[in-house]
Amino acid sequence: MRVATKPIISWALYDWANSAFATTVMAGFFPIFFKSYWSAGVDVTESTFRLGLANSIGSIVIMLLAPLLGAIADHGGIRKKFLLFFTVMGVAMTGALYFVGQGKWELGALLYLGAAIGFAGGNVFYDALIVAVAPKGKLDVVSALGYSLGYLGGGLLFAINVAMTLWPQIFGLADAAQAVRVSFVMVAVWWAVFSIPVMMFVVEPRPAERLAMAEMIRGGWRQLIATFHHIRSLREVWLFLIAYWCYIDAVDTIIRMAVYYGMSLGFEAKNLITALLITQFVGFPAALLFGKLGERLGAKAGVFIAIAVYLAITLWAMTMDKVVEFYVLAAIIGLVQGGIQSLSRSLYASMIPADKSGEFFGFYNMLGKFAVVLGPLLMGMVGVFTGNPRLSLLAVVVLFVVGAAVLYFVDVAEGRRAARLEGR
Repeated sequence: MRVATKPIISWALYDWANSAFATTVMAGFFPIFFKSYWSAGVDVTESTFRLGLANSIGSIVIMLLAPLLGAIADHGGIRKKFLLFFTVMGVAMTGALYFVGQGKWELGALLYLGAAIGFAGGNVFYDALIVAVAPKGKLDVVSALGYSLGYLGGGLLFAINVAMTLWPQIFGLADAAQAVRVSFVMVAVWWAVFSIPVMMFVVEPRPAERLAMAEMIRGGWRQLIATFHHIRSLREVWLFLIAYWCYIDAVDTIIRMAVYYGMSLGFEAKNLITALLITQFVGFPAALLFGKLGERLGAKAGVFIAIAVYLAITLWAMTMDKVVEFYVLAAIIGLVQGGIQSLSRSLYASMIPADKSGEFFGFYNMLGKFAVVLGPLLMGMVGVFTGNPRLSLLAVVVLFVVGAAVLYFVDVAEGRRAARLEGR
C-alpha cells in the first residue's frame, strides 16, 4: 500500500515545520544567545539557572496539561483546532523574540517559555493524528517519515541560520547578533508556512456528538481519570510506558546535555554546532531506514537495536577526548535518534484504541516531558557527587538498561489484540 498520499505527506510536513524551532531555537541559538546577549554581564552560574528555570517551567506546564488536553480533544473531536491553537502560539512567541533587546532576559525567557509550550502542546495533537492518516500496518513507516522530514527540514534551516551568523555581511546583516534575531523570525515563518498542509488536507474523524467547550473541559477531567485507570488495565501499554519513560529519559538527556558535556571537555562552540548539524543530516535517511527496519523486524526489535547502539556510544563518550570523536559520536546518534523516537511512537500507536489516541498520547507526551526534567537532574547529581563529568553518563547507562529490561516483557501482539477488541 502506498504511503506517499496527500494526507500522509501533509501530516509529516508538520514535523518539517516545527523541527525548525527544536533545532535552531531550542538546541542551537537560544541557549547561547540567552547567555551572551540577553544575560550579558551576568555571572555564568546565574544565567545558567535562569535558562534552566525557563526550560523546567515549560516542561512542567506541558507535563500537567498534556493528558487533560488530549482527553478534551478526543471528547470533542477537535485535535486539529488544538493543533492550530498551539502552532499559532508557538509561531507568534518565536517571532516576537526578534524584538527582545540586549539585557532583557526576563522578556526573552517569557517568550521562549510560551514558544516551548506551543511546540510541545502542538506535538500532543500532531502525534494523536497519526491514527487518522496511517494505513493499517504502516504506522512504522509513516511515523518514520515524519521524523525524517523533521531532521531534514530542521537541519536545512539551521544550516542557513548558522551561515548567517558566520558571514552576516553576505546576507546584508550588521553582525552575528542581528543574524540570530532574524533567524528567530525565519523559524516562525517556516513553522507557519509548512503547518498549512496538515490543517488543510488531514481529515479528522468526526465525534458522535458535538459538545460546548465547558462540557468538553468537564468531560476531559472525568476522561483523564478514566484514562489513567484504562491504561493501568492494559498491561502491555502500561509496561511499554514504563519502559519508554526510562529509555526516552536517557535519549532526551543526551539531546539536552550533549552541548554542555562537550563544553565541559573543552570543545569550542563552533565544534558543538557542527556536531548538531551532523546529527540532523544523518538523522534524515536514518529515520526512514529505521521505519523499514520496524516494518521488517518489528518496532520492538528496532527499539532494542537503537538502545544497544546508544549504550555503546554512551560508554564510549565517557572516554573520548578529541573533537573528531565528538563528530563521530554525533553521526552515530543521528543514526538511531530518529529511529528510536519514530518506532516508539508507532509501537505505542499500534497498541492503543484509535478513538482515544488524543488522551493516550497525552500521557505519552507527559512522560516525555517529565523525562526532560528528571534525566538532566540525575546526570547533574552524579557529576556533583563524583566530581567527574564523565562519570555523570552512568545515570544515562542505567536508564537505558532499565528501559530495555522492562521493554523485554512487553507482549506487542497481545497489546495489539487488546486494542482491536476495544475498537469493536
